[in-house]
Amino acid sequence: MAGSIITTQTLVHPGIDGLIGLGRGLRSIVKTSIVWTSDAGGAVSANTVTMPSGSVCSVHFIPSAGALAPTDLYDVTFTNEDGINLFDDGTGTSIGANLSATVATLKVPFIAGSSSTFVRAWLVGGDYTPVVAAAGAANEGTIHIFQSLYPL
Repeated sequence: MAGSIITTQTLVHPGIDGLIGLGRGLRSIVKTSIVWTSDAGGAVSANTVTMPSGSVCSVHFIPSAGALAPTDLYDVTFTNEDGINLFDDGTGTSIGANLSATVATLKVPFIAGSSSTFVRAWLVGGDYTPVVAAAGAANEGTIHIFQSLYPL
């Protein structure tokens, strides 16, 4: 077994119509939710998620509670077909490393462009593989990825 995932994608309501053009369709925010269950070895792998192209605004890592909580300091990566981890911050450090078993975490995958400039990670549309490691047997959690999409 390689663990399992259930994925949903929804448009996030923009709030106040017209705010920075959101209500006029100039950009949309898509929320991709990945609910995962680890296998007996504490891992999730070999499942793919088809993602749209867009700038990643934030990523939320939410551990399940109680007996289903993952083991503390579990890790999550999100790799494309080339094996590149979307959660890498450009320095080899992953925003999905050493996550808490009890506290939900909001992270922003900024890529350091220089010592004073940071840009949000751009996610090229296509298939991505969420991989969870060291989560403990049959434990669960959720990953929310928020992307800003721009029309071409």
